[in-house]
Parts: sequence; C-alpha cells; structure tokens
Amino acid sequence: MKKLNQRILHTCLGILCMGNFLPTVSGAVENSECMECHSDETLTMESTHNIIRMPITESLYVDEERFDLSVHGDAGISCIDCHSDVEELNWDEDVPHAIPLQAVCCADCHEETANEFKDSVHMDIRKKGITMTCYACHDYHYVQPMEHASVDERTNAFCLKCHNPTIKHDWLPAGDTHFSSVECTVCHAPDAPRHIHLKFFDPMTGRLYACEEFLGKIGINPRDFLNAFDKNNNRILEANELDNLMFLLKRKNTRAVLRAELVADVDKRAHQIHAHSAQNECVECHSADSPYFQEVCIIMTYGDGSVEEFSADRKVLESYHLSHFYLLGGTRVSLLDKLGILIFAGGVLGAFSHLFIRVVTLPKRKNGDDHA
Repeated sequence: MKKLNQRILHTCLGILCMGNFLPTVSGAVENSECMECHSDETLTMESTHNIIRMPITESLYVDEERFDLSVHGDAGISCIDCHSDVEELNWDEDVPHAIPLQAVCCADCHEETANEFKDSVHMDIRKKGITMTCYACHDYHYVQPMEHASVDERTNAFCLKCHNPTIKHDWLPAGDTHFSSVECTVCHAPDAPRHIHLKFFDPMTGRLYACEEFLGKIGINPRDFLNAFDKNNNRILEANELDNLMFLLKRKNTRAVLRAELVADVDKRAHQIHAHSAQNECVECHSADSPYFQEVCIIMTYGDGSVEEFSADRKVLESYHLSHFYLLGGTRVSLLDKLGILIFAGGVLGAFSHLFIRVVTLPKRKNGDDHA
C-alpha cells in the first residue's frame, strides 16, 4: 500500500511538471511567507488598541526563533491558525493582507480557561474601561511554558507587570521571603492545585545546577537518575534515597542543596483570581498537615534546556538538605527534632541526677557538718 501511494504521488508530480500551463492550486499561507515582512524589526503600525486608547506606534516584528520556542510554536501552531482572517496573500499590494486584522480570540482554543477568567478580578476591571486581554499577561507571540518555571520567572512574566506586591502586603511577616518562594496565585487563586518544586542549587555560586553538571561527578547518566536511587522501584524519591544522593555528592566535594518553591499548577483555575477570596490565613501553610505540601516534585534541568519532573515523598521536606524553606509546623526537620528532644531530656536527667545525689549524700554531708 505504501509503495502504491508513492507511485501515485510520483505520477501526479510528473503530470504537474509536464503541464506548466495548468492552473496552480493555492495552499495555506506558511509561516515563512509571513516572516518575509514580519522579520523586519522596523515594521510598525499606528494603533489605538491599548489601555489608554491613545495612538501609539506598535511593533509588528516577530522574532521567529523565539516564536518557535514558545508554547504555540512548539505545538506547531501557524500564524493563520490564530489570524484566521488571512486566507491568502496578495503580493501585488504594498501590504499583502487586510489592515487591520481581526483581533485574535484566545477563547476559541482555550474555552475552559476563558470561562474561569470571566469570573475574576481581571475581568471586573473592564467595567472601569480598562481593556484586559489575554496577551496583556501572556504576550503576543512568545507564550512560554510555565510548568517548571521558578517563582521569579512566573511573577516577572505576569503579576509584576502591573502590581507592586509590597503595597498591600504590609501585614505579611517576612514578605521578601514569601515573595521569593511562593507564587502569587498560590494565595490569590485558592482553588488552583499547588505543589512544591525542588531544584538542585549551588549555595556557593548562587545558581541552579544543570543535572549533567552534578550527576556526572558521581558517574550517573542523567537519564538514569531515578533508576539509580529509587531502590524500592516505586517511582518516588524518598527521604533516605535523597540522603544517599547527597552523601555521594559530598564525597565528590560537590556542594548542593535543594531550593524549594511553592507554586500553583498550570491550570485553568489559576485564572480565577479574586481580591476578596485571597488566602491570608497563616495556618493554611504553617501547619503539620497543610494540604499545600502534599505534592512534591524534583525538577531536573538538562543542558539542552529540556526539563524532567520526578515525584518525591513529602518527608523530603523534613530534610536538612533544603535551603530557606523551613516552615514552623509546616515542614519539620526530623534530625533537629531529635536533637531538641535529646537536649531537653539531658537537661531534665541532669536536674534529677543532681537532686538524687543530693538526697543520697545528705546523711554523709550532715555528719560532716556535725563533726565540724
């Protein structure tokens, strides 16, 4: 069947080559055709489609390489999949398509997310005359995958474009620590699922490790990471298995700790943000059975930029290998608990031992006083 299809294709190509006089059939517009104009960094237009409703010069340049690395580029989305009113290009005109194009409606593909967005504070501000669009946060052509992004990357990409977190969070203790380790939507979209990201961190240089960099020092192929340390084959890295990894790194004089961050899942519910329903009860996080810490993932970044996620047991959060993530009552370092109990027990035992010795030696000390 495959050979038959190839013969049919070759026959059709032969007929087309012989019959140059035959009319050609116009196909879909390719991205490369769009880039013949939109790869020009000086390409601009005057537009009033903005928050202030004033004429501004808007760039029409598209960085093709950045677009290819975006969520849509990686998924094979073409320009005309979004700009669907461009059906063909007329190269006899100065501008080969209509001006302006219709506004792109993200809800055509992201219907569930759009429904969550409708019931949010960002939709409400439209009543004040402010046009809040999807690409106000997500950009036009360079929507980045956020599943494994850090808290800084997420907040810088979205919230910090409009919000200064220090203005209305003066009630929050240790605000800078929260802002650097907890994503905004964790509290402001309380229905969104959450989980802990753990990444290997070099405390000496202040940078994250690529997994080849530190696993290579102990002779582990990065792609065999889980098989090398998951001794019970449950596909979950447990606290004792993490200890084995850290011990091997220490023997190779490699300093590594785990940087922990609390983030919301990339989920449609993360768009349902309300000012009145933001989580501000400390006990929701700072309790031993907090639901915020039930799902823990170790994020491994490879040298080529790809990322892999491994499940970890919650008890990993009790390890002393974590950096800047000890939450009183929320995560407990078992070793410190044991040392505390030993110190307390030693103090009590010392006091009772002293009292016991005083009682036992009382007659002897009393006789000594009498002889004196």
